[in-house]
This record gives sequence, structure tokens and C-alpha cells, in this order.
Amino acid sequence: GGGGACLPRRGPAGRAPLGAAPKTIIPRRAAQAVGDIGIRLEPEEFLPGSEFAGRVTVGFPGRYDGVVINAQVLDSNELITYRSYNGRRISRNVARLFVDRGSVRDGAVEFTASLEFVPEAEKEVKFRASIIEQHKEIGSAIAFGRLLAP
Repeated sequence: GGGGACLPRRGPAGRAPLGAAPKTIIPRRAAQAVGDIGIRLEPEEFLPGSEFAGRVTVGFPGRYDGVVINAQVLDSNELITYRSYNGRRISRNVARLFVDRGSVRDGAVEFTASLEFVPEAEKEVKFRASIIEQHKEIGSAIAFGRLLAP
């Protein structure tokens, strides 16, 4: 029969015929080596209003658009404010920091941030750094800090 596209033969309900080899799908994340991205805070404990530093290291060999750094104060709705990255001051309040690949120097992004919230008790702060390619996360790392009560 007549022209048209050559399609694979399908069995009932669109499934491959019995006896056909199953198709193996390897998720993109599984192909990544451990250590594509890391994040570290200095110090890991900080006071309200004080500036603290962090460093994200990127060892991802493939293409990517940039790195996103965000934080969450656990059991709270409070936000971290990023103050600088790689020595450049940030003029407006930024609660989620995107650093394009061209600004990732020697496989790293150094940032400073602060938290103006004064907690009644110590709070754990979760930082997450992600490698982004075409609006998709292709790798991430997490670090925890502790916001001390005054």
C-alpha cells in the first residue's frame, strides 16, 4: 500500500506488539555525574540583619543557561534578600537570584545575602542552587543554615 509516513507496527491499544523489545528511557538527570553543582554557606549560622556569604560551584560539562539560588526560612513566610553576586552589588531587593552562565566565573558564583526577620526562636534556612537549561532544572544542591534568635 500507498505512500505516507512509515510508522512502527502497533498492537492493540497502540502498544508495541508482543515480543517487541521494550524501549529504555534514561532520564536526563540519571546521566549526570555526582557533583555537578554544590552550595556552601559561610557562616552556617547567622543573626538577623547580618550579611552572610555563600558559594555555588558548578561542574556541569554540558550546556546550561544559568544558575538559580533561592532560600526558604522553614516554618515561616520570610524571605532572604540577596545583596551581591561575584562582587556586584544588587540594587533592588531580590529574593530569588538568577546568574547567567556568562557570569559564572571559574565554575563558581559567590553571593551575599541577609535576612531582616527577627525570629522568636532559631529557624532553619534551606538554600537551593539549581542549574537551569531552557527553563528546566537539570541539577540541584541543597545547604542548610540556621538563623539565630537574638
